[in-house]
Amino acid sequence: MIIKKSPAEIEAMKEAGRISAKVLREVGTRVEPGVSTLELDRLAETLIRLEGGIPAFKGYGGFPGSICASVNDQIVHGIPAADVILKEGDIISIDTGATVDGWVGDNAWTFPVGNVSPEVKKLLDVTEKCMWAGLDAARPGNHLGDIGFAVQSIAEAEGYGVVREYVGHGIGRNMHEDPNVPNYGRRHHGILLEPGMVLAIEPMINMGTHKTRQMPDGWLVCTRDGKPSAHFEKAVAITEEGPVVLTTEPNFKRPVGK
Repeated sequence: MIIKKSPAEIEAMKEAGRISAKVLREVGTRVEPGVSTLELDRLAETLIRLEGGIPAFKGYGGFPGSICASVNDQIVHGIPAADVILKEGDIISIDTGATVDGWVGDNAWTFPVGNVSPEVKKLLDVTEKCMWAGLDAARPGNHLGDIGFAVQSIAEAEGYGVVREYVGHGIGRNMHEDPNVPNYGRRHHGILLEPGMVLAIEPMINMGTHKTRQMPDGWLVCTRDGKPSAHFEKAVAITEEGPVVLTTEPNFKRPVGK
């Protein structure tokens, strides 16, 4: 069942979104060679609590971290660890969220570690562009398939694989609500998008095949072919006026061309 939010509830969700976005940005500034993913996790938890939030991921379904830290060919759900040390040329997807007054904010970004290859930088740029296209499609009168189509058409035009098994989702007082939001689809297909829906749109785009493999810890998911993967996510409210991004900071300016 899709739980629509009132304008007042959407407004209330903005604080969880603000904290989630601020923490993700600040943790991203600490991404550099020699840093462990556990250090980034501890920083994220500290910052979330200092802002008055509760780490939304910690303990969720038994997950031990405040962030998911997925490096290079790791797509999602990487568990932070002291022995995972970032090195020059890596990329890391950091996914984190905060709960404030019962509302959840959720977002992700893939950061370069130092200098990365032109091919990897292109993957990051295209995946971010996919996210913005998906957010732009979250409008009343569109259908769920329009979001997936917007993401898929950009990614596949570059020869990239769009992950099938892991998708975006509704969000509110629960981290994962209905509906699922695939990153692939057909225009004008799927449920009708209506004001009050709040969705987390999160393209997971692979440089190679879209196929994945589940790792033995039951959490981490990697690309089947070992090629890099990028992941970007923001939550958006569908309103009469159009999409309103909730996981953002005041005065945030969308990058030109995205």
